[in-house]
Amino acid sequence: MSALIVVGAQWGDEGKGKVTDFLAARADVVVRYQGGNNAGHTVVANDRELKLHLIPSGILYPGKLCLIGNGAVIDPEVLVEEIKQLAGQGINTDFLRISPRAHIILPYHRRLDLCEEEQKGSQKIGTTCRGIGPTYADKTSRTGIRVADLIDPEEFRLRLKYTLEEKNRLLNNIYGAEGFDYIELMEAYSKYAEILKPYVADVSVIINTALDEGKKILFEGAQGTLLDLDHGTYPFVTSSHPIAGAACTGAGIGPTRISRVVGISKAYVTRVGEGPFPTELKDEIGEKIRECGNEYGTTTGRPRRCGWYDSVIARYAARINGLDYLAITKLDVLSGLKTIKICASYRYKGETLENFPTSLKALSECEPVYEEMPGWRGDISKIRDYGDLPAEARSYLKRLAELSGVPIAIVGVGMHREQTIIIYDVMPA
Repeated sequence: MSALIVVGAQWGDEGKGKVTDFLAARADVVVRYQGGNNAGHTVVANDRELKLHLIPSGILYPGKLCLIGNGAVIDPEVLVEEIKQLAGQGINTDFLRISPRAHIILPYHRRLDLCEEEQKGSQKIGTTCRGIGPTYADKTSRTGIRVADLIDPEEFRLRLKYTLEEKNRLLNNIYGAEGFDYIELMEAYSKYAEILKPYVADVSVIINTALDEGKKILFEGAQGTLLDLDHGTYPFVTSSHPIAGAACTGAGIGPTRISRVVGISKAYVTRVGEGPFPTELKDEIGEKIRECGNEYGTTTGRPRRCGWYDSVIARYAARINGLDYLAITKLDVLSGLKTIKICASYRYKGETLENFPTSLKALSECEPVYEEMPGWRGDISKIRDYGDLPAEARSYLKRLAELSGVPIAIVGVGMHREQTIIIYDVMPA
């Protein structure tokens, strides 16, 4: 039995897609356990750049079983388009499976998302307006529509009719927005249902059977720990649980079946949307990192806010997820900087904080306490052995591990699959 979880250890966009793609070479099954198409994974392999939003990164390996668990929310229109795009590039999606328990995103979810965000004004969250939040809200209020309902024509007609009446009243009377036509939605989504129906299977059964057979399972989450609904910088969070524990509820397996957890962190920190960001750089160094790292959202194209590596966040992510190892990505982006800073702790009202604060107000008033280290020169993107890295880069990584309290197992020195340095083998035997 071997079950490895790959989880974002910052605010998302840490490079989980690349790491998952790299590790998927040795996995039998790859599972997406939460989130929706508000997340994006960019994978560069065989001179091709692919942007995946719902389908697990393992789809690039022929014959790998790729599963979307019940914890995810699925926009049928987006998923069908993603399947078509992959097929157009010669990538086989026959081994994709979708949980019938996953909830679906409908057009009224997207419109409600936009209306709610606009109404917040200065208190806006910075949502992608992809309908993720309203879909999870329907799931919680027990009025959602699941994949199982979508592929059952009679059930879908009944549930859509009831739900659409309520959503149209909300859109018309509260937000002054246009509603949707029942017949048009029925016709469009019935077509999506026919396309997706062959992919629907009980993901929980598939995973547990594979584990019983001794196969290797790789779980990938979307977003990151600091965007978790419970443990993130609430309310500037996503609507689901990106943390490692959610792999159990989002895929239908017990916690005793998890073997190892790997946290993905950039060699610096980025975040999109609103909310406090203690180490944010609003100067030319921050701009250099953004441009060198191509720090623009995979899904939205929005520029990401950039800052120095934050060890307080790293220690928090290690505790919340039970991290066994860290994978540090985009180390190459820092090449050429004369001095590199690491946030070791926060200073808040004259006190030193080693642990991440719960209060968003307190976090917004925290000042980073930095350690400075010498940078390194030269291109490191072609290096494949840890010992060949510049001494300054190795010292930097060593200090990140010390301050984070987690050993570093993988180092990324570029976007491509092969631009990866392995220090420890994280895949359980």
